[in-house]
Amino acid sequence: MSKGYAAHRERAELLDSFGKTLGKRASFRCEWCDGTDDLRVWDYRPKDEPSLASLALLCASCRSMAEGKPAEEKRLHSLRNALWSDVPAVSEGAARVLARCSVPWVREAIEESLIDDSVKRELLG
Repeated sequence: MSKGYAAHRERAELLDSFGKTLGKRASFRCEWCDGTDDLRVWDYRPKDEPSLASLALLCASCRSMAEGKPAEEKRLHSLRNALWSDVPAVSEGAARVLARCSVPWVREAIEESLIDDSVKRELLG
């Protein structure tokens, strides 16, 4: 077995160990859209040591948006609600998805949110 595979497997097991706690925090719902299908742990800062602040419980659709898939306009409002979370993986992750969209209200929503000012500057230029 290669070192890379073993490290990946070890990280996946570590992330899975947070699953129950994340599920309780999120009431077993997607922390971005409130959905309940195919919930899994999403790692907002994969290069850092995992923590409850850097992980979110997301559905398959939200995970795909987090990984770069364009967001459907009808799903954007649920992401807007996530901006008010005190969990960085939830609020900042959603802000990063929204910042890629050209919908007029997005900039204002990010500016009004509680996310860190340095992240706002990075996203809004």
